[in-house]
Amino acid sequence: MGIALCLLSAACFGAMAIFGKLAYAADVSPAALLLVRFGLAAALLWALLLLRPGLRRSPGSPERTTDSVLSTPTLLATCLGLGAVGYAAQASLYFAALELMDASVLSLIFYTYPLLVTLVAVLLGRDRLTPGRCAALVAASCGTLLVLIGAGSVDLHPLGAALAFGTAATYTVYILVADTVVGRVPAVVLAALVMTGATVTMTARTLVTGGVDLGFGVQGWFWLACIAVVSTVVAMLTFFAGLRRTGPSTAAILSTFEPVVTTTLAALTLGELLTPLQLTGGLLVLSSVAVLQLRGKRPDRPSDVPVPASKQPVGVG
Repeated sequence: MGIALCLLSAACFGAMAIFGKLAYAADVSPAALLLVRFGLAAALLWALLLLRPGLRRSPGSPERTTDSVLSTPTLLATCLGLGAVGYAAQASLYFAALELMDASVLSLIFYTYPLLVTLVAVLLGRDRLTPGRCAALVAASCGTLLVLIGAGSVDLHPLGAALAFGTAATYTVYILVADTVVGRVPAVVLAALVMTGATVTMTARTLVTGGVDLGFGVQGWFWLACIAVVSTVVAMLTFFAGLRRTGPSTAAILSTFEPVVTTTLAALTLGELLTPLQLTGGLLVLSSVAVLQLRGKRPDRPSDVPVPASKQPVGVG
């Protein structure tokens, strides 16, 4: 189930690039996209919590409720900070880099984060390198490389590359910090707090920069709704749920399925045909999933590290 949830999350995130291109074609600016994405997602998540009170409590852990989070300042600040600092910074760096370099090169650099997550998690004693994990990481990294190299020419911009590495580093920290709180906060509550924090940051930036143009048409709002619902709300909930079951390294490796989804959808909807090199890369990424499945029930973390949060089921509705 953890693997399936991580793959579903990657698929939803992978669709965001397609939705984003269609939104840009409908005259939506990057600033408006981020503001509406985070704001609408936050509103949807809080509405979901209001309509379904059971989601405010973690199954099997009655003490983990919305009230317990709101009454714990440190935990609340961490959840909001994941969005206000982590998610907002990652998105801002990504779109800043995108202005300076090709999207394929940016994605290639960004997808170094599974390696960063694995290495940092090992150094922190929160994960360990097993033969299966090493093979999955190599297969996923090589597959992603082939998928993205097959997309076209390479044009490296030094500042853009630095911003792209900053994006990968920021997302690495986001995943590792999120892993420390996913077992203490109901999944939907955590997602709502993260989106709220990101919305606050984007709203503040909008006020400082003089506002954004929201005068685009219905088509633009439709694609923004797709980004907020499919590529943000559903993607986040399935990621948190998968992260709790698999641990940070496995979740990060499985997330490399995202560029495969993006490339496939681009071929189907935008006429960007897959090359043999890209197809080979996609098969390598999928092989990493098979390797992880073959690991069976072997422990995902060192035996002296508590793992109840990553092994208990989570109700995300």
